[in-house]
Amino acid sequence: MIAIIDYGLGNLASVQKALNFLKLENKITSDHDEIKSSDFILLPGVGSFAHGMQNLREKRLDHLLSDEVLGKKKRFLGICLGMQLIAETGTEPYENPGLGWIKGKIIKIESSNLRIPHMGWNSIEVRQEDYLADLNHKDFYFIHSYHFVPEDEKVVAAYVDYGTKLVAAIQHENIFAAQFHPEKSQGAGLTLLKNYFEKC
Repeated sequence: MIAIIDYGLGNLASVQKALNFLKLENKITSDHDEIKSSDFILLPGVGSFAHGMQNLREKRLDHLLSDEVLGKKKRFLGICLGMQLIAETGTEPYENPGLGWIKGKIIKIESSNLRIPHMGWNSIEVRQEDYLADLNHKDFYFIHSYHFVPEDEKVVAAYVDYGTKLVAAIQHENIFAAQFHPEKSQGAGLTLLKNYFEKC
């Protein structure tokens, strides 16, 4: 069972709809026992880094998720804000500690001639093909004003070019996370979700 984490900042319905389409058992939950008994943890999210961490702490999900993902090595999929929250530090709207699973920082996208937020369809450049096989240069849907700058580039699974290279996906051990929204990315997004859950 896939536990879709409900912490008050997720686009939960569209994520669940995509999983249901793929006939993948899932449940939207913030219940600690249900999360502990799940096979996968999926953390979606839209909104600010600080708000996201505040909500996780208030529901006592920060330590629980760390125990499950880092301690028990449960498979984890993060989407959009769910990817950013696994960093050590975020800066939206002020500097704030994250879950700290991947060394790095979330900073604002800087551009003098491109619209911020980065919103719309962009192709990705795949670096790790485990779950992104056959998706190199495919279009995915993005909406974000901040981006992940990891300490070690080896964790980058894909980049997106938006004036400069930005991290589009991260992969490390049992952790995979995407800045784009696979649940809103039509065929390519469904392919990614199918690849991920089948290979895991």
